[in-house]
Amino acid sequence: MKTKLFLLFAILAVGLSIPRLTSRAHIATEQRERVHEDGESDSRGDLAERDEINQTYQLSGGARVEVSGINGSVDIETSNTNSAQVHIIRSANNRADLEFHKIIIEQAPDRLVVRGEKDNERRWEGRGHEVHQRVMLSIPRQVDLSTSGVNGRVTVGAIDGPVKLSGINGRVSVAQARGYSDISGINGRVEITIAQLGDRGIRVSGINGGVDLKFADDLNADLNVSGVNGNVSTDVPNVTIQGKLERSNFRARIGSGGAPVTVSGVNGRVRLSRVGAAG
Repeated sequence: MKTKLFLLFAILAVGLSIPRLTSRAHIATEQRERVHEDGESDSRGDLAERDEINQTYQLSGGARVEVSGINGSVDIETSNTNSAQVHIIRSANNRADLEFHKIIIEQAPDRLVVRGEKDNERRWEGRGHEVHQRVMLSIPRQVDLSTSGVNGRVTVGAIDGPVKLSGINGRVSVAQARGYSDISGINGRVEITIAQLGDRGIRVSGINGGVDLKFADDLNADLNVSGVNGNVSTDVPNVTIQGKLERSNFRARIGSGGAPVTVSGVNGRVRLSRVGAAG
């Protein structure tokens, strides 16, 4: 059974965007650390030479914030404000290498984009130039957040809007999310607190690591679990199993039922709990 489940996860992983992020971030030399379920995946420090970007922008309520193609960690703090602060650090072994693998910022009142250069935006001259990147943002809570193609950990503060995270080679932590959340293609542990479950619910798929979903409110949801190579625990009240119970594939109604909570293709344990429950 474990062999079949592992094969299922491997098939799911083929379609994920993790292999793409190496080319998008132009990574020439990588020292990938094996991600353990409870470990950090991004412990690389800055290289000898570095440059920095510090910018502040104004954003309207509900603006879309996109971060993509980053070869390093992404840390996003949030607050009740209408401004976004962008702090980027790039480092390399020498100054000449910093001419490559740049990070582009695109901004409008309803949109902020922070992304690594794409292959087609300049001649393919970056091969062989190692550049580490770190992105630190402080943004409004009321945004639509999308982060993809990151070769490092991703931490996100409280978001009062949709959250989409995909193609990340590192641990993912979201302090709080409201609205629809879509987490997929993660090579590392996932922790997310759901302050309120919207009509579209939450989808978690293609995770190579443990998954912890914590719910702040009394939860009414329809749970669908499939293709999990690990234990599944539901430390929430009023859980009614529907149909046949299997360790890695089952459906359940939580409370009176409601928005879908879908978990699939996970190579690690899955835990659903209430905020404040012991780990």
